[in-house]
Amino acid sequence: MKTVEAPEIMQEIIAKEKAQGKTVALVPTMGYLHKGHISLLKEGRKQGDILVLSVFVNPTQFGANEDLDKYPRDINSDLKIAEENGVDYVFTPKAELMYPKGFQTYIEVEELSRPMCGKSRPTHFRGVATVVCKLFNIVMPDVALFGRKDYQQLAVIKQMVSDLNITVRILGMPIVRENDGLAMSSRNVYLSKEERRSSLSLIEAINTAKKMFAEGEAKVSELREKVVATINSYPFTSIEYIDFRDSESLKEQEQAKENTLLALAVKIGETRLIDNSLLGEG
Repeated sequence: MKTVEAPEIMQEIIAKEKAQGKTVALVPTMGYLHKGHISLLKEGRKQGDILVLSVFVNPTQFGANEDLDKYPRDINSDLKIAEENGVDYVFTPKAELMYPKGFQTYIEVEELSRPMCGKSRPTHFRGVATVVCKLFNIVMPDVALFGRKDYQQLAVIKQMVSDLNITVRILGMPIVRENDGLAMSSRNVYLSKEERRSSLSLIEAINTAKKMFAEGEAKVSELREKVVATINSYPFTSIEYIDFRDSESLKEQEQAKENTLLALAVKIGETRLIDNSLLGEG
């Protein structure tokens, strides 16, 4: 396994590998790897001859007063996990190499970036789309793997790839959860013991809505009311949004149907958590 910091060196390495006919799988991350990331690496190892992990806490996707400075980092643990899971190259660029002086080009996926997380984080997906496009240009992957917990991010990236004719296959991978159902996230480390118990409000709310839907309730107003009540029954919770949306267009739905997306953003204390599920999905 080799660690690479400079984008131009990473490009040279991958160009040589691809010249030999090898395929490349990329798992883009912000580090502080957990079992969710490991599931991406394991699948990535199957998908390409060369497996690249990127570890980069991308400053352009953080807004003012967000947690860029305190975002959890542990590069030594990340490198150990990467080696244990068959990574060939770990790309760990510095911010000044990705965004050198005079940088002024950004990518915006307009419609898909506006709802849900885009309401409270209006510049977030511009930063996501820009850095992912740069990673695709640097690593030149044949396939890139993303977790479905960040459902809107996955939708934005798929749209960008389609719109810009980028020749990479995007593979969305299932959410990996703790034994009690909490979706794995690097931000879970922020939760106190009491807040950790309240974080289960998200999965309880999701399961409640899915049960209601399975039993025949399709009115979004009824489903939302029950989801709100479930989350509010726990302490330390503050709802940012509860949305029922078309799983492709992300347009709001008044009547739920098979594969309607239920997406949540909830603050537990000061920690913002997101989760989602498709109604009717097993």
